[in-house]
Amino acid sequence: MNGLHIVPDPAVPPTPPVPLAALLAREDLGLRQIAGPSGPGLAVHWAHTSEMADPYPYLLGGELLLTAGVHIPEAAGPEEHVDAYVARVVAAGGAALGFGLAPVHDRVPPALVAACDAHGLPLLEVPPQTTFSGVARAVWQLMAEARHAELRRVAKAQQSLAAAASRPDPVPSVLRQLARRVGGWAVLYRPEGVQLAAAGREPGSGTREALAELARAVVARGSATASDTAPDGDRLTAYALGTGRGLVLGVAASRREPGDHTVVSVAAVLLSLLTAGHRTATGAAHSSALVRLLLGAAPEEVAPLLGGGRWRVVHGRPQGRAPDAMAASALGAALGSALVDSGERAEEGAGDGIVRVLVPAGREPVAQEGWTLGVSAAVEPGEWALADVQAARALARAHATRTPLVRHGARSALTDLVPADDAEAHARALLAPLAGAPALTETLRTWLSLHGSWDRTATALSVHRNTVRQRMARCAALLAVDLNDPDVRMELWFALKRG
Repeated sequence: MNGLHIVPDPAVPPTPPVPLAALLAREDLGLRQIAGPSGPGLAVHWAHTSEMADPYPYLLGGELLLTAGVHIPEAAGPEEHVDAYVARVVAAGGAALGFGLAPVHDRVPPALVAACDAHGLPLLEVPPQTTFSGVARAVWQLMAEARHAELRRVAKAQQSLAAAASRPDPVPSVLRQLARRVGGWAVLYRPEGVQLAAAGREPGSGTREALAELARAVVARGSATASDTAPDGDRLTAYALGTGRGLVLGVAASRREPGDHTVVSVAAVLLSLLTAGHRTATGAAHSSALVRLLLGAAPEEVAPLLGGGRWRVVHGRPQGRAPDAMAASALGAALGSALVDSGERAEEGAGDGIVRVLVPAGREPVAQEGWTLGVSAAVEPGEWALADVQAARALARAHATRTPLVRHGARSALTDLVPADDAEAHARALLAPLAGAPALTETLRTWLSLHGSWDRTATALSVHRNTVRQRMARCAALLAVDLNDPDVRMELWFALKRG
């Protein structure tokens, strides 16, 4: 690696470059290149006029230097003087040389043409009717157009990054958009340089290792950002996200446009917000509540640490993909709660693919794009386990009916007219034949809730429809009832609700 650069290296002025080809294409100027290299990669950053024999001290780099050749003698044998002049312009970082015809010279001196070819400096012939101020004005016009185009590009990139941050999978979406906008590779690293997520054109192993090393260096040095160049020439940049978790955004690209720093900075801010840990007093209270629950405290005892009141349990399943910790965190943020279980387990491949969120009852959950949600009734902390079951059933119904969000019914029903003890005793007696078969009980419950639909029940339970038919036939036999009778269905539903 070539070493860290905490601030950009000002090799050229911080202005939008103007392609030399665009300047040559201006018919009103009539410029003609007569020596030096040409190609799409050549650009100038501004125009400067000087008749000094040695303009080196007054050049910043990147200029189109305009001269009428006052300092170039007409006498024979000026080659050494001209060669030294061109060498000094190149050493100062001049991008190109424009030589004006008349009033001093009626043609470009051959020695100047030879020197520019030798030193690799583009040489432009400026016709007599074109003033140097006209050339400078054209450069500034092209520069303004380039700046406006760059501002439009940056604004469009910002909009696309903001839209990506609002998607159900915000972190991967932001990385994909960032990689697309800079034409490279975007990576999110842990503090030790371990890759969490990546998007875009994956570079070679040398660049990957160099970018991971740069990310580790940012964390070790406590820097906000750092840049470097990979062995294969890719431009590398690393941005620290926030101040607490040590996550780092790394970007590798073969080129670096003027607006890329702004685009990457916007992405870094969005990723900082999306991955921010809860380091507030609220986060400390949540951590305390978790510890007390693990140590055996009852939910109602730890609820005051979470703010008290009633709660809802929300079960969510992302559509068309498996959940991950970052998507789960984004769902929790959208629902207004940091109490999120991502559904992942320590074992590789473990987990049920369901994200669980504990939401204060005062925040009514709404449908979220890209998610299927099941919402429980509002309950006291002592009934969290019941609410978890309600949310699971609501999610199964939402999945079966292809509805974005289903809420557990909480309005008064006929079951409220029967004393609880009597209702529960009746339910136990009626459902006793199924007591040792929880799969049959759950199948019966789901089948009744979906109005006897075999296909939707199979979808909700993730089994084959023939399995549903076999289970329901077994239920009918054990209960000795006709499941096509609506009175039987009503009585069984009553029992399942109270049992």
